Amino acid sequence: MNFSASTTHALRATAWLAAHAGEEAVLGRELARKLKISPDYLSKVLATLARSGVLHAVRGARGGYRLARAPERIKLVEVVSPFEGKRARSGCLLHPDRPCRDSGACSAHRSWGGVNQAYRDFLDRTTVADIRDHA
Repeated sequence: MNFSASTTHALRATAWLAAHAGEEAVLGRELARKLKISPDYLSKVLATLARSGVLHAVRGARGGYRLARAPERIKLVEVVSPFEGKRARSGCLLHPDRPCRDSGACSAHRSWGGVNQAYRDFLDRTTVADIRDHA
């Protein structure tokens, strides 16, 4: 599964914030500098994550962004879904508008079903803490 640039930036930003979870809020432009991402682009990504409840935006002199919850409590599906929408829950390989399921399965289901389930399990079970940036 290839994610959009916005999703990749969201994952990178939350991984960095998870590694610095106990620290003060970080300004969006400072985070953009650290991650080598356009500040204008990242600000839109961070705003989306704040609206979806993944990040907490703090205004004022000590303002910036921080994770809204402990990194161990934020699943990757929460980071990916605001940007990928239905693609975060991949469906049938041959009929992407339909869910992948055993009943009424397509001809690719035997091979695709396991891959699809592993992908969904990864997003549902993996937390931001699991991918935190240790750099």
